[in-house]
Amino acid sequence: MIRVLVVDDEALVRTGFEHILSAAGDIEVVAAVAGGQAVAAAGELRPDVVLLDIRMPDVDGLTVLAQLRRLPQPPVVAMLTTFDMDEYVAAALRSGAAGFLLKDTDPVQLPVLVRNLAEGGVVLSGSVTRTVVHGYLDNGPQHAAMRRVEALTDRERAVLILIAEGLSNTAIGARLYLSTGTVKDHVSAVLSKLRVVSRVQAALLAERAGLLKAPDSQEEG
Repeated sequence: MIRVLVVDDEALVRTGFEHILSAAGDIEVVAAVAGGQAVAAAGELRPDVVLLDIRMPDVDGLTVLAQLRRLPQPPVVAMLTTFDMDEYVAAALRSGAAGFLLKDTDPVQLPVLVRNLAEGGVVLSGSVTRTVVHGYLDNGPQHAAMRRVEALTDRERAVLILIAEGLSNTAIGARLYLSTGTVKDHVSAVLSKLRVVSRVQAALLAERAGLLKAPDSQEEG
């Protein structure tokens, strides 16, 4: 079972996400709380995935994200937002968020995205394009990104490309005929060599370095 904590200031949103996810046989919503309760709930319930509202009146979502990242066993955190142009998105991704979901994400897709998060995948849902995200994250010019990628081995570069395509560790292992443990080791090496803190940042750097297909041939999410 994938254990999920939903954090949002609106009770209607919390209830909606809880009902949708609980209907999936392999997902358990361990709690649905407002922002002020998030860190305590995560520390006590130890969810695998936290869906965290990026804008809340009682406590800033970025503050909660930073506190969650400091837990002994931090969960995977994806930010929830109403707007695909939210100015907080850049700060959230730089702080280690695994991606973000629009609150109007297709209910059918929501459990799929949560599974991908739990398995280490990159999630950028809704109408968010790589061009928009590039506008938020200044990774420097293309030649600088290419120099950073040159530090990778051929295997690590292959793993990076699959990370950028949004694949989970399990899916990467199946594609490259590697065990999940070996993939995790490669992912750690990739993040370290690229000097980034999250798979999302690694994915964006890979695109900046020209390792991916043109954006119009890529699928979102």
